[in-house]
Amino acid sequence: MDMFSSLSNTTACASCANSSVADYQFPFYYSPKTTLLDGIPDETLTLASPIISYWLLSLFFHWLDMSTWAWLDRYRIHESAEVQKRNRATRSQVVWAVFLQQFLQTMLGMLALPEPHARVDHAARLESMALTLAGVARRVAGDAVGEAIARAGGRGEVPYFVYWWAIPAAQLLAAMFFIDTWQYFLHRGMHMNKFLYKQFHSWHHRLYVPYAFGSLYNHPVEGFVLDSLGAILAEAVTGMTTRQAMFLFCFSTLKTVDDHCGYRLPFDPFQLITGNNADYHDIHHQIIGIKSNFAQPFFVHWDVLLGTRMTRKDIEQRRKKSQKIEEKEE
Repeated sequence: MDMFSSLSNTTACASCANSSVADYQFPFYYSPKTTLLDGIPDETLTLASPIISYWLLSLFFHWLDMSTWAWLDRYRIHESAEVQKRNRATRSQVVWAVFLQQFLQTMLGMLALPEPHARVDHAARLESMALTLAGVARRVAGDAVGEAIARAGGRGEVPYFVYWWAIPAAQLLAAMFFIDTWQYFLHRGMHMNKFLYKQFHSWHHRLYVPYAFGSLYNHPVEGFVLDSLGAILAEAVTGMTTRQAMFLFCFSTLKTVDDHCGYRLPFDPFQLITGNNADYHDIHHQIIGIKSNFAQPFFVHWDVLLGTRMTRKDIEQRRKKSQKIEEKEE
């Protein structure tokens, strides 16, 4: 799609050399450089960045796990001793499984990432968008509004906002929705089907008490289909460019690590933006919640709509109800 390819951050603005657009103000997130880092193709950086992000954040939480800070105990979902005591996979098994998944996702990325685009004339694209928006505005808001947008042209606020902010934001939200949908139904299916659970998904549930770098501890088939393929398809369906894909892959990777970190941190940005956080996913790893909280990694809408959401309050109510039944039987 031309509109999506016009947002490619892997290319420089062909018109920037012209005096008429030399003072053009790109949004802060955009770089007209051919590559983000000199000497490293954006495609290579896109493949490497989620792996680097994964281990950096995982090692940060591992550092917290190994710390003896008393103030941190109030934020731990489980006591430190529970991690090794109750988990059925050794840390070496987890690390090797993660290495394998990251190798497979890199191979998939090498085959599936979009090719670098030719140089894009953003000024011309904005002019074309201004004409399109002017036509739409005439039908929706009247001739006066449409004419105002047309007169402002590509330098108008409306085309600028739509081109640089609305479309990329819509692509990102659509990709997040795609990943959530893909993972919810596959994840739920692996729990409902005994064969799929036993052969594949049970690997991940060997971690009864999740920890950060165990977030990608999966059977290789599940890791490839659920995580790697889902992210690649989300990038392709939404028409993302290489740099947009880089952001999506890093963001979803960091969110997945954070969801398994084992902490309720009040200053954690990932835990502030959505209720689908470490505490929410921890419930799913416990026996009482193993048939609940399938949604991951971003939002909880599928759990809410399909009746599979469980909160700490729900758990407490179940326990109280169970206690009352036991008291009556006595």
